[in-house]
Amino acid sequence: MTLESLIATARAQGASDLHLEPGLPAALRVRGTLKTFGEPVPSRTLADIARETIGAAEWPRFLERRSYDLSRTIQGVRCRINILQTSRGIGFAIRLLASFQATIEKLNLLPDLKRLVAAPHGLIILSGPTGCGKSCTMAALIQEINLTDSRHIVTIECPIEYTFRSKLSYIRQREVGRDTPSFEQALIDALREDPDVLMVGEMRDPPTMQLTLTASETGHLVLATMHSATCAEALQRLVSAFPSEIQNSVRAQLADCLVAVISQRLRYRPDLKIRVPELEIMLPSIPVKNYIRNGDFFKIAQIMEVGAEQGMWTWQRYANWLEKKKDWHIPDASEQADSDPIEGTSPPALPALSGAARQSGHTEPARRAPSPGGEGRGEGGPIPASHRPGGPIEIEPVEGGLSALIKQLGEK
Repeated sequence: MTLESLIATARAQGASDLHLEPGLPAALRVRGTLKTFGEPVPSRTLADIARETIGAAEWPRFLERRSYDLSRTIQGVRCRINILQTSRGIGFAIRLLASFQATIEKLNLLPDLKRLVAAPHGLIILSGPTGCGKSCTMAALIQEINLTDSRHIVTIECPIEYTFRSKLSYIRQREVGRDTPSFEQALIDALREDPDVLMVGEMRDPPTMQLTLTASETGHLVLATMHSATCAEALQRLVSAFPSEIQNSVRAQLADCLVAVISQRLRYRPDLKIRVPELEIMLPSIPVKNYIRNGDFFKIAQIMEVGAEQGMWTWQRYANWLEKKKDWHIPDASEQADSDPIEGTSPPALPALSGAARQSGHTEPARRAPSPGGEGRGEGGPIPASHRPGGPIEIEPVEGGLSALIKQLGEK
């Protein structure tokens, strides 16, 4: 039994997730349902697979933290892998990512999403429960910008799940634990890296949330994910993560910079034999902004019910649209992701991050092949500022505000 053979079986069964636990049969999540197959997996076998997957150089990090995150292409499938210590031994939780390059059309998403990512600055929040396809949708939004606009995109992820080949845009991807010690440090760095678009893999804590809001106010379009069931709940969770004495200012900041909130869930369509994303989309109309400033998040649902003309979508309205949709894209096994070939080559060795600096996760050593025009330049080389829409983007000085912010967060 090898990890490659298990991934191959999972792919053949159309599984989205593979779970391995010592003494238990392997489990697959197929169309949202968990089912087991084969004989119980021995503890020694999983320990050997874990050591081989992580590698000798990174093994001490796993022993220190008792968990390890990485992404890797196995049997032609891009996988997000979490290796964890449990009461039975070492287990695996593996997410099988789409084998094709995610786009709005290929994911059967609403075409109106293209208008959202055309915004020059502000904050787009993508929310939903674990396993609802947020990563695929986020990749599709980034790819839409990449295919239609000349913008500098910086992604901050833990780990990198989908890799992008620069088309019209200039894309840099940073992995927490490998390329940067934390989401917070990467966001602070980004303010000096001249980005047009920032993608934050997940807003997990108040410092990350605050820096994300700050970035969206300083001339950047920021896309970020978080866990919540509805759009209103996403906003409420974001605000409630801060101390009560600063929640008023956070709500005002959020109301001013918000572009959209998208909540997502998946539903299996027996007629198509695929799972289809269902969305709830909230846009910051004047009443919505007032409710956010006042903290009346429970009233936002009422505005969304009558907000169809403004471009808002409730779950029911979106379900009705899906019922009328005719041009479905059914994933084909022959489709391949148009992504950078990051497997097989290694960048120059760098000192390992210290235990204090790693914080958010530990990932595999970088394996990125340089592109013809230099790292991150893609096919067309760097994009001059004068060629971007609207000319060069001026980023206002933020030293004083950012320093005060960092000091404030440190005191807390």
